[in-house]
Amino acid sequence: MPTLSQLTYIVAVHRTGHFGRAAEACHVSQPTLSAQIAKAEEELGVILFDRRTKPIAATEPGRPLIELAGEVLAAHERLLAASAEVGQLSGRFTLGIIPTLAAYVLPWFLAEFAERHPDVELTVRERPTEVIVRELGSQQMDAAILATPLEEPSVIEIPLFLDPFYVYADVGSPILDDDDVRVAHLEEGSLWLLEDGHCFRHQVVHLCGLHERTILGSVHMEGGSFESLRGLVDAAGGHTLVPETYARTLPRAVRRKQVRSFAGVTPTREVSLVHHRSQWKTDVLRALTACVVDTLPRSLRRSPSDAEVLPIG
Repeated sequence: MPTLSQLTYIVAVHRTGHFGRAAEACHVSQPTLSAQIAKAEEELGVILFDRRTKPIAATEPGRPLIELAGEVLAAHERLLAASAEVGQLSGRFTLGIIPTLAAYVLPWFLAEFAERHPDVELTVRERPTEVIVRELGSQQMDAAILATPLEEPSVIEIPLFLDPFYVYADVGSPILDDDDVRVAHLEEGSLWLLEDGHCFRHQVVHLCGLHERTILGSVHMEGGSFESLRGLVDAAGGHTLVPETYARTLPRAVRRKQVRSFAGVTPTREVSLVHHRSQWKTDVLRALTACVVDTLPRSLRRSPSDAEVLPIG
């Protein structure tokens, strides 16, 4: 039967899609890794990878065996952790986070978590939601911070906070004449959106009842970040939506002049720590949850009294 080393090489190739990068990640030479995988394939009687594809892809019969290899490695890691000193938080932990949260949420708690739990080797990966869900399922990722609810039965969601939406408009926009904005007003102007693939975009499209991306004149650009959207609004006019996690980073004068809340029900995204149902590193999960909640900015500690959590798809 394949050894643990061989299973490690197999999972690494599946994760990276490349023999060379997998060998580098495993700290072995590529010939050694390739030979060991070939030996494992011979013992299993199955070709695990299609070497002709770029990136390297699992074969149809190989895919379930590779998933089992990941489960065996996770079980082995769990066995080692169980034999460690009781009460000592340690080991490797991989945390995913979506791009529309990473730059604003990570600075709150990373340094604090490292100080509280110096023996936990935390790796953070910024990924889109669909990639995160896939990597949680394949055990390439232990947990993730993202917008919920996902309506994905294979994962468990631990709500962390609510992130209300605001309107950001150019200084000449009539939207800014009032203290708050109604959703219907957004359809009267030019609404800039994040590019497709961001769950925040889907939430805005749902909120505004849009079926197509909106345009500004003949321009069809979609921003890749909130900062890009802000630059587009300031330079070309129109407006966009931003969450509190981003809005709180704006200068006070800018927020007072160009940011408006919504009238009535506040559109909101729920942010949660998400993990697969088979995840066993519950001690680190609890520690992460506590650290994020303990370091929440004051503006996010109080949930909106009248909030509507928007779907992300």
